Amino acid sequence: MKVEDGMSALVLTVGPAHTLREAARMMADRQVGAAVVLDPDYAGAGILTERDILMSVACGESPDAEHVGEHCTQDVVFAARTWSMEEAAATMVRGGFRHLVVVEGQDVVGLLSMRDIVRCWSAVRIPAQAAVPAAAPVAQPS
Repeated sequence: MKVEDGMSALVLTVGPAHTLREAARMMADRQVGAAVVLDPDYAGAGILTERDILMSVACGESPDAEHVGEHCTQDVVFAARTWSMEEAAATMVRGGFRHLVVVEGQDVVGLLSMRDIVRCWSAVRIPAQAAVPAAAPVAQPS
């Protein structure tokens, strides 16, 4: 299975001048954990993840005053759509991150998350009827 089989081709993009709250709202609305940051003054793409927002808030910074450009990662590890899922997963594990920006030449063509990889591998390895286990009974306190 290849990266292109599991990546999200519709990628949320934000600019460096967006506030962290604006970016968080867009990410929540789209139910994604990362956004690609496109800066007209920078040649490549960056990435802002929910972890970046969490770290800023945990440091006591205001999500209304902090901007994406101050918290995004600019030294992004990119993947090709032709990479295997195994290669993508190994890259994420080695780098300690959960998202890969997928490029073709200089163009962003997708985003692959660890969740995408798990979803793809689960669809292949777990029969549909076994994918959702029956709920276990909950023990009641005596």
